[in-house]
Amino acid sequence: MVTERPERRLSAILAADVAGYSRLTGSDEEGTLTRLTAHRRGLIDPKIAEHRGRIVKTTGDGFLAEFASLVDALRCACEIQKSMAERNLDQPPDRRIAFRVGLHLGDIIHQEGKIDLAFEDLGEQSLKNIAQPVRVYRVRTAGAPASVAKPTLALPDKPSIAVLPFQNMSGDPEQDYFADGIVEEIITALSRMRWLFVIARNSSFTYKGRTVDVKQVGRELGVRYVLEGSLRKAGNRVRITGQLIDCATGAHLWADRFDGALEDIFDLQDRVTSSVVGAIAPKLEQAEIIRSRRKSTDSLDAYDYFLRGLSAVHRWTREANAEALDHFARAIALDPEFASAYGMAARCYSQRKASNWVVDRDREIAEARRLAEKAAEFGWDDAVALAAAGIALRFVVGDVGRGSALIERALMLDPNYAWAWQFKSWAEIWDGRFEAGIASILQAMRLSPHDPHMFMMQCAMGWAQYLAGNYGESLKFAGIALEAKPDFAFALCILSTAAARAGHQADATAYMGRLRQQMPELRISKLTILLGPLNSEAQRKYAEGLRKAGLPE
Repeated sequence: MVTERPERRLSAILAADVAGYSRLTGSDEEGTLTRLTAHRRGLIDPKIAEHRGRIVKTTGDGFLAEFASLVDALRCACEIQKSMAERNLDQPPDRRIAFRVGLHLGDIIHQEGKIDLAFEDLGEQSLKNIAQPVRVYRVRTAGAPASVAKPTLALPDKPSIAVLPFQNMSGDPEQDYFADGIVEEIITALSRMRWLFVIARNSSFTYKGRTVDVKQVGRELGVRYVLEGSLRKAGNRVRITGQLIDCATGAHLWADRFDGALEDIFDLQDRVTSSVVGAIAPKLEQAEIIRSRRKSTDSLDAYDYFLRGLSAVHRWTREANAEALDHFARAIALDPEFASAYGMAARCYSQRKASNWVVDRDREIAEARRLAEKAAEFGWDDAVALAAAGIALRFVVGDVGRGSALIERALMLDPNYAWAWQFKSWAEIWDGRFEAGIASILQAMRLSPHDPHMFMMQCAMGWAQYLAGNYGESLKFAGIALEAKPDFAFALCILSTAAARAGHQADATAYMGRLRQQMPELRISKLTILLGPLNSEAQRKYAEGLRKAGLPE
């Protein structure tokens, strides 16, 4: 008996779904479904048919379509995205429907010559339910500016550097946190050089997993030099390689390799840092290099837990926050004098309050105070520990004087620490000093121009502009923050207040409704629940707008 083999054919698959669908339906389910259905019937289905494709599967917010030709699939995808952008122009930001579209075909890159499109290499990306990273490309119209291009930033008036994420060569994705931690330590050490301008970790790490052009990185981050490298960890041995590149010429100014045992990891960090500094400024006194060195802890196991905690903090989700607290607690258990671990644990409670994740307010205030004071006790020369402790004391505990003093000392120790500048701006805004707050947040943005947590800086700018009476600017910055972090309570509070003061009462009422849905206990008399300690003038201005937006007394 002969079994007929199934027919196999090469196909181009177009997959699409709606970005932020849960947020859209959560705020307006009926309206979202109506608009989505209209887009499907009036645009998407006709475009697929026009390009000889067919829908093979639909989901609540997405679909799969099959095309015999890759060229047809690409043209269809590009025309859908262009038309959706035009349709969204008439919609407010929180009602716009945007599709995420991907294509899959093995020879996609080899078809470039057939259509007027260009491809941008986004590097290898981790995809859901796919074990190994997949190289991903962004498609754009040929001749159009690259969608990932960022504005050129002016060079500062002193040597400047960005340390890019080191490539993990260990063959184990679980070791990414270790390579990231090494880079973070190098950034911190370099930041202590007052004559050197150092881009913050969060902006450097936006290039992780991407093939980069160092000249472009230099333009986008506004730096003269880039340090890149790799780390290989095998058993008890570690190898770190690094190379320093002049962004203007692409010339390699320095390259070296460092091998050692795991227990010598701190010495390896020092050697890399000292070599980089020496390459940038050969006449720098060795004493200055030595003063830049800092040991977070003598316990390697504690240090490992600390790095895992840092990785979790940067993800900014409720689950990651709990994970970070657990890692920092383990680090502290192994090294009871680990200042940075105490400080970052305290900062987790600031993150919890800002994100409305607090469960037991009194207990969390007490724990934030305990952790912050431990950070200050053991880390008087540790900018990371002091800045994190300072914002926790100001924002969570309400200790205005002590919190501000720790933030100021952190900046004295490390004037390149972007988060310390951001924390300072919040303190100045809460004190009603909006001009100083604007200056500080601009410095934070310059030190970390592509920070994944930019939404926090944008919220700070939104509040500062509100205090200055610039309600349009306040709405702009808070609106951008809300797009990046939907339903973020800080952003909703700013938007409702500024919209009310700008005369946009319908918008103010809508934003206030979303805010009160998240925080039903919020009242004019309890603004510190959300905003932290405010001086009387700032509280009066905030209360005036919030009352007008509909917040009860």
